[in-house]
Amino acid sequence: MSVHESVLDAVGNTPLFRLNRITEGLPAAVYVKVEFANPGGSVKDRAALAMVLEAERLGDLRPGGVIVEGTSGNTGVGLAMVAAQRGYRTIVVVPDTIAREKVALLRAYGAQVVQTTGKVPRDHPDHVNNMARRIAEETPGGWHANQYDNPANPRIHELTTGPEIWEQTGGRITHLVAGVGTGGTISGTGRYLKQHGVTVIGADPATSVYSGGDGSPYFVESIGHYLHPASPVDVWPTAYDQGVLDRFERIPDRESLMVARRLAREEGLLVGGSAGTAVAAALRVAAELGPEHLVVAILPDSGRNYLSKYFDDDWMTHLGFLDAPQGPFVRDVVPQQGLAVAHAGHTVAAVLDAHPEGLVAVVVARESEAPTRSAPEVLGVVEAAHLRALVAADPARAGDDVAGHAGPAPASVGAGENLAEARVRLAGDGPVLVLVDGRAITLVARDVLEQASATSG
Repeated sequence: MSVHESVLDAVGNTPLFRLNRITEGLPAAVYVKVEFANPGGSVKDRAALAMVLEAERLGDLRPGGVIVEGTSGNTGVGLAMVAAQRGYRTIVVVPDTIAREKVALLRAYGAQVVQTTGKVPRDHPDHVNNMARRIAEETPGGWHANQYDNPANPRIHELTTGPEIWEQTGGRITHLVAGVGTGGTISGTGRYLKQHGVTVIGADPATSVYSGGDGSPYFVESIGHYLHPASPVDVWPTAYDQGVLDRFERIPDRESLMVARRLAREEGLLVGGSAGTAVAAALRVAAELGPEHLVVAILPDSGRNYLSKYFDDDWMTHLGFLDAPQGPFVRDVVPQQGLAVAHAGHTVAAVLDAHPEGLVAVVVARESEAPTRSAPEVLGVVEAAHLRALVAADPARAGDDVAGHAGPAPASVGAGENLAEARVRLAGDGPVLVLVDGRAITLVARDVLEQASATSG
């Protein structure tokens, strides 16, 4: 039995498990590196410990100091664990989009949690990284871990994670699959394994900029690259070495989340959404290979961090990823004519030309975004009749930005929600967005749902 002098000695040397049921029929074997077996519960324990030890060695972090970091949760937990053992305070800045379990974990370790909006431009003072840097500068003894640009992040994976996988597979690994967040895990692990001829594949959310997406929001936490359309420059982490990757597999949210749920129910592995992304990509890769190949996917964290999200049937149903146990469903009564979309920045005149009647969803403008009939984020809603009246009263308003006349973002309902239950949940006024896989597919007046519910009841 292993005996350690402290919890920090248990970081690393995580198990490798073969997948069996979810891989049935695939010619190549798929193994998973279960990083939730680290004492802090995620792959980020490795980077957290390495960054702190290096900061101590360099004199950047001194006794009584304060560790400050911007994070989607896991690195903050790792740093808070290390800080508790080594006698530091921790201040963690997190976006308001992360699962509440992560916030609770951070506080359980004694970290001070500062929440900020997750959807601001990269240069905005409230951006997670900018806020963390400012707090570190203003705090006596403060040290900004800066996982995105800290070379200790990828280095620890080159020194530990890569060699562990090589040894655990007896040198048989042929393909590595991992998500890209800061890029530290895949860059370091992949750099080591590529010396042995291993192919390195990034598993990325479909809209992530890393793999060529438009940067719009997605629901898998901790990997990918969201890009606010108002960001003047797209800044990528220096911890991410693009040259290590051979290619990407782009995985939609639905596929990621369904695979994560399958792993719990078919393999007994309760993992997060990013692990679902990695395994979904690994399954695709394995389907193209022969029995002489061996695929390893890195599973970053536990599903215990996401019980209120990916493993909550109500959450999944409200976002249109699941159907309620019984109907009639919202989609049975809502007209499926598509979403009338106007991008922020479009003029009132242009919107009226494109959508002379009905309700129009005003969405975030993205230069790379092609004309769409669905949207990942809706800023607000305008009614064509209101815009016509506006221009009739003052023709000069035809040149206004339509976003300036949009009402607030509407309530939303999953297309697979039970109609009667949705009506009760959405008590109030205003139009309603109907979601499929988290994206708005249509916009209806609330009385459409109310009348349909009354009729079906």
